[in-house]
Amino acid sequence: MNLDEKFAYMATGQPYRDTDAELTALRDQATLTTNAVNATADPETKETLLRQLVGSAGRKPFVNPNFRVEFGRNIHLGDNFYANYDCVILDGAPITIGSQVLLGPKVGLYTSNHLFDATERIRGGCIARPITIGDGCWLAANVTVLPGVTIGANTIIGGGSVVTHDIPANVIAAGNPCQVIRPITAADRTGYTGAQFELS
Repeated sequence: MNLDEKFAYMATGQPYRDTDAELTALRDQATLTTNAVNATADPETKETLLRQLVGSAGRKPFVNPNFRVEFGRNIHLGDNFYANYDCVILDGAPITIGSQVLLGPKVGLYTSNHLFDATERIRGGCIARPITIGDGCWLAANVTVLPGVTIGANTIIGGGSVVTHDIPANVIAAGNPCQVIRPITAADRTGYTGAQFELS
């Protein structure tokens, strides 16, 4: 199998060998690229490097250090993606993130999982399932999203949550395991316009 065929196979959710030499080499390259992303404070250089790293990205993606990915090529970002400090994205399967998404410090998105049988695990066996995050979501600090999860548009995931199953759109959810607390409603609006710090 060539590398494209390997990733297509991994996306089916079937077990694969995580220690494959080509996968290992791609991880090493992703580490070098994220090292460069994390080392620069120049927004244009950072964006250029990010676009080289991920499968696709919309307008103005931005990440703070220390940003880490497993491969990069399975990550697809919408417009104005923002990841705060110490974000980790393990993209053994596709990760699709909508526009205007905010990831707080130490958010982890993990598509991959080691196999449960010890013998298979020692042989390098893994499986991966995709993650999807809708437009306008905010994942607060230390949120962990596990394989196969979809989070609906505009939803907020509270700090420290472990998201083990799908969460619908337009809600606040939190906990371990993460559960819906309530919908987001008009009562949550504060009147903020974005102009509060403009100089007159």
